[in-house]
Amino acid sequence: MRAIAYLVSANVLAHRREARSDAHEFTEQFAAIDAPCREAGFALEPVVWDEGFDPESFDGVVVGPTWDYWDKTERFLEVLSAASAAGPLLNPLSVVRWNMDKTYLRDLAALGAPVIETVWTDLATPETIAPAFDTLASDDLVIKPVVGAGAWRQARVKRGDALPPAEALPPGRAMIQAFLPAIQEEGEYSLLFFGGEFSHAVIKRAAKGDYRIQGMYGGVDTPYQPSSADIALARQCLNAACTHCGVEALLYARVDMVRGQEGHLKLMEIELIEPFYYPANAERCGPLFAAGLKTLLG
Repeated sequence: MRAIAYLVSANVLAHRREARSDAHEFTEQFAAIDAPCREAGFALEPVVWDEGFDPESFDGVVVGPTWDYWDKTERFLEVLSAASAAGPLLNPLSVVRWNMDKTYLRDLAALGAPVIETVWTDLATPETIAPAFDTLASDDLVIKPVVGAGAWRQARVKRGDALPPAEALPPGRAMIQAFLPAIQEEGEYSLLFFGGEFSHAVIKRAAKGDYRIQGMYGGVDTPYQPSSADIALARQCLNAACTHCGVEALLYARVDMVRGQEGHLKLMEIELIEPFYYPANAERCGPLFAAGLKTLLG
């Protein structure tokens, strides 16, 4: 049995004082992959990434739901660099470095992925937000940090409204996109791949009156069967990421898409660091994860 460190943040562990309201998601995710991995010869051990661990005592390290790394990115990369130097790291360090900065979307757009049009700025201020309304031809914008996840420091701003306070806006570099009504009307689609193989998909919908689809904000997800065209589009985005990063396959990838105003699906994000797998009613999730681990670790 090979020991694999499955890196997590302390706030996803339900027994910890700092547990998030959605900590149950980690419990569900780990339960889905643990038994199949053991059957394949891998003993996954949840390890809090920033509380000190010895990567040399493991046969490999997998980046799991480290849902606080955006608060301490330098430390996060230091820990992953040490893990990568000691042995296999999945997904690889080069992929993590690239994917944690959302300017990766520009690279994917250059490779033909249907990325949502975005305005990039060093800081979200009245001077940088105001012209974005015209640039994006929208009276409704969403402003996100370039490094962040889970709707952290994200804001929705409508033309003519006062801006949120600075502490509610991204603290540094920001990306500005038009708000797409399909987020509230239809939802956001997530397609999961493990070892390059398509596993399952969900559609995520926000609570009434909100636009954030994360469970901690009341969002709900339900399984859906994507069309062959939807899968092909998600795979196109994943292949573009692998091409750019120079890798043949990734242990896990989640492709998030939303329908644009012209009626076609657009790439919202591709999550290659710490995505939630949405394992409920996804029978292939655990076995494909274990098979991907076996292929990539040999």
